[in-house]
Amino acid sequence: MQSPDKPEITRRDLLIVGAASVAMTAAPSAVNAQAAADKLPSTAEAPAMSKVTLTVNGANRELELDTRTTLLDALREHLQLTGTKKGCDHGQCGACTVMVDGQRINSCLTLAVMHEGDEITTIEGLGTPGNLHPMQAAFVKHDGYQCGYCTPGQICSAVAVLNEIKAGIPSHVSADLTVAQQTTAAELRERMSGNICRCGAYSNILDAITEVAGGQT
Repeated sequence: MQSPDKPEITRRDLLIVGAASVAMTAAPSAVNAQAAADKLPSTAEAPAMSKVTLTVNGANRELELDTRTTLLDALREHLQLTGTKKGCDHGQCGACTVMVDGQRINSCLTLAVMHEGDEITTIEGLGTPGNLHPMQAAFVKHDGYQCGYCTPGQICSAVAVLNEIKAGIPSHVSADLTVAQQTTAAELRERMSGNICRCGAYSNILDAITEVAGGQT
């Protein structure tokens, strides 16, 4: 029995005292942690911006971009040239292929600010519905697409491939021979291997490229 001369201490009283003690101990730590956090650089700082002039499909386009913007995002999000597709965004599928100074590249793997003054050609710059590029017309003729998502990259890559082959033909080779006569189906497949068609229209794509190559010398 509790002595009448001593105050009665309940479990509730002990819990209240314990919680107060913990709070007093933690308070300085919380203040120190906040002070340390205040010294850290802010992660919400404005991104670094840069003005860049891109020559796209023969026209100069002036943009102010976050320096981290890829060429693909500059084309799609800032210039509304959505023919160039974003597939894997890791340079593995080729859907974003465009030509820069005649060379095919994966536009998702390069920064827009790196291409000041370069000549950039997208699928929109190759031809129009009323005036198709020969490669575009051949893809239509040979059903070189199904869902069509990879097609812009396939066509840009195919045009560049034939230019690569022509550039690599030795000067002593007869100029009367077409590009198709100076290459093989296996070589065309290898050169186009970076462009993936998930629908599996590879044989039709090869037929389209071969037809265009047959008309080039």
